[in-house]
Amino acid sequence: MQVSVESVGALERRMTFQLPAERLETGVGGRLREIARTARIKGFRPGKVPAKVIEQRYGEQVRAEVLDRLLREGFDEAVRENALRLAGAPRIEPSQGDDDLAYVATFEVVPDFGEIDVSKLTVVRHTAEVTDEDIDRMIENLRLQRRTWSAVTRPAQEGDALDIETWSQIGDERLPAEGAEKGTPVLGSGSMLPALEAALVGMQADEEKTVEVEFPANWRVPQLAGKQAQVHIKVERVSEPVLPEVDAAFIKSFGVKSGEPEQFRSEIRTNLERELKGALMNRLRREVGEQLVATWSSVELPPRLVENEAKAMTQQAVEQSRRQGRKVELPADAHQQFMEPARKRVLVGLLVGEIARAHKLQLDPKRLNETLRLIASTYEEPDQVIELYRNDPQLMSGLQNRVMEEQVIDWIAERAQHTEKQLSFQEAIAP
Repeated sequence: MQVSVESVGALERRMTFQLPAERLETGVGGRLREIARTARIKGFRPGKVPAKVIEQRYGEQVRAEVLDRLLREGFDEAVRENALRLAGAPRIEPSQGDDDLAYVATFEVVPDFGEIDVSKLTVVRHTAEVTDEDIDRMIENLRLQRRTWSAVTRPAQEGDALDIETWSQIGDERLPAEGAEKGTPVLGSGSMLPALEAALVGMQADEEKTVEVEFPANWRVPQLAGKQAQVHIKVERVSEPVLPEVDAAFIKSFGVKSGEPEQFRSEIRTNLERELKGALMNRLRREVGEQLVATWSSVELPPRLVENEAKAMTQQAVEQSRRQGRKVELPADAHQQFMEPARKRVLVGLLVGEIARAHKLQLDPKRLNETLRLIASTYEEPDQVIELYRNDPQLMSGLQNRVMEEQVIDWIAERAQHTEKQLSFQEAIAP
C-alpha cells in the first residue's frame, strides 16, 4: 500500500494512502458468495440465486461495508508502519485525484512530553473509613425518605411541611394573574428562597403574610428574574414528620429479606464503602491531575482535540440543564468558555496514556471484573447489568478506559512523593 505522511502543523499530519484494488474486489466477491449461499429471494431456491441477481441486490451495500473495513485496516496499518501516536480520531476523505481508491487522512498526534518523571510530583492521598455513626446517619436518612406527615396546630418550625399558596406583585402586575401557586415545601430543605423560608418559620395554619423578596437573575419565571417583588403567602396546613420504626417490615422494604438489623447494617456498610471508594478515587484523580497539569502546562496540545473536548463538555452542560427542566439556548461559540478545563482534561488524558504506553501498563482483568460487579450491585438485577456490559462493546470500552485510567492514577500516586490525610466519611464524599 502506497503511503505518504506530511506535517501541516506542529501536531497535525496529513496522510495520503491508496487501497489495493484487488483487495477490495476480493473482499466484495467473497462476501457476495457468502450471501448467495443463504439468500432467500422470491422465485429462486435458497443457494441457487444467480450471481448477477445477488450483485444487483446486495452489491452496493457490500462494497460500502468492505471499503469501510479496508479503510480502517489500511489506515491502522499505515499508522503502525510510520510509528505514529494519534491524538483523537482521524478525518478520512477521498482524494481529489482520479483514483477512487486514494484517500487523505488528517489527524493530530500526541505531543512529545519527553521523559515523564512522576517521582517529583507531590500528591496528598486521602483516606477514610465507614464508622457505625455513618451507618446510623444513613438509617436516619432512610427513615426520612419513608416519613409520613401529621397535621399540627402549633407554629411551623424547621423540618415541618407546609401546604401554602403564594402570588407575587410587581408594580401593577400580579403573578399569576388569577388564583395562586400551590406548594408543599419542607422548612430547612432549601427548596425555597431564603427570604420566603425565613418568613414561613413561626406561621400557623390559615395565617397570611406579605414579604419583600429579591429574586435571582436566573429565576425560572422571567417576569420575576432579577427583580424585587411583594410575595403574598398563605399557610393552609402545617404538618410534622412521623418517622417509621426500624423494624422487620421497614428493613424488608429495602430488599433485606431476613428483616434482621445486623444484615441491614452490613448491607448499608457495603454500599457506603463502595461510595467511599469511588469518592476517594475521584479525589486522588483530581490530586494527580492537578500535579500533571502544573508540571506539563507548557506543552503544546492538539488544538482540534481540545476544541472537540470543549464542545463535548458544552453539550454535557446543556443536557444536564435540560434534565433539570431549564431551557438552554447557547451561541455557536459557547464552547469557548470550556476551553481551559478542556485543555486540562486533554493534557491529563494524554499524559496518562503516555505513562501507560511507556511503562507497558496493561488493563487488570481482575480489577475490571470487580468494578463491573460493583456497578451491577447497585441495580436490582445485577446479572442482567453484567450481561448488558459484556454484550455492548461501547459500554465495555468506556468501562475499560475508566479502569485503566484508575490503574495509571494509582501507579503515579505510588511513585510520587505523597502524604496521607485522614478524612471522615462525610468529608470524603463531599463534592
